[in-house]
Amino acid sequence: MILTVDIGNTTIVLTGLDSGFNVLFSEKVPSDGQFREPLERALSGFRGIEKAVLSSVVPELSEPVCGAVGQIIGEPPKKINAASFSGILNIALPEPEKIGLDRLADSAWAAAEYPLPAVTVDLGTAAVFNVIGESGAFFGGIIAAGVQTSLNALSERAAQLPELALTSPERLIGRNTAECMLSGTVIGAAAMVDGMTARAEEELGKPASLILTGGCAEFVKQFVRHKFAHEPYLLAKGLALAAFGE
Repeated sequence: MILTVDIGNTTIVLTGLDSGFNVLFSEKVPSDGQFREPLERALSGFRGIEKAVLSSVVPELSEPVCGAVGQIIGEPPKKINAASFSGILNIALPEPEKIGLDRLADSAWAAAEYPLPAVTVDLGTAAVFNVIGESGAFFGGIIAAGVQTSLNALSERAAQLPELALTSPERLIGRNTAECMLSGTVIGAAAMVDGMTARAEEELGKPASLILTGGCAEFVKQFVRHKFAHEPYLLAKGLALAAFGE
């Protein structure tokens, strides 16, 4: 079994995959200073983890988490960098080492498994778009505020707007403040996905495969009008492919 460890801004996502990159389990633990015990609990029920790979957007947690996972499974996770994706992606940008490994992993799986060109959209803390050209070149993308981030910002910055839990709105035109906020953030995110994808297709000169992922995709996807695939484990599959694919 392959274990992928993705350290994000709010959670550490642990995903187990078989040799064919099929997902066997996935667990989340908080990405804060108290991660050790939840990490041990999450992995204690799983046996047969033979190798692991780690990706992180929180540099200060990379080494502590790497060490903890190594002690738990008996082998430290493999650390990857931009060069690890060279057999899958042509990174057509200067300073590829500064590109988030999560973005490259998303793009790697899209390039390997979907018709190109392609656009991946990770709807998490941020809304991160990646654009992969017809030849498998990683062109870059777009980064905007994520759905929950936008919803939180509204309540934090505007005194009369309430704090809300993220849910899917029932209608576009809200009938009260809460409905208006949910429509603006969730359906607004879907409109951004459609609009940015259409503009990317204009720059690419042809239609693109659209792949959605990320924790907020579940709330947004029903409002997206562009044809899309939903890949909840896009990042884990891309990491495993880059680290252990043949």
